[in-house]
Amino acid sequence: MKEIKIRDEFIKLGQALKLAGLVDSGVDAKYVIQDGLVKVNGEQECRRGRKLYQGDVFSYQGQDVRVS
Repeated sequence: MKEIKIRDEFIKLGQALKLAGLVDSGVDAKYVIQDGLVKVNGEQECRRGRKLYQGDVFSYQGQDVRVS
């Protein structure tokens, strides 16, 4: 499982997708989230601004990423 490290209390889902290298841009992140292709902690998430905290896991295209 891949990990991304955050310095702040949380990171928004769209930013996390970019940081993990799963999408190339914020626009790409917006569309894959709106299309229901991203899961957070095992549940489909359609909000780009969803806040992720340490320990949260998000998935896209079969890749799981943990926020640490």
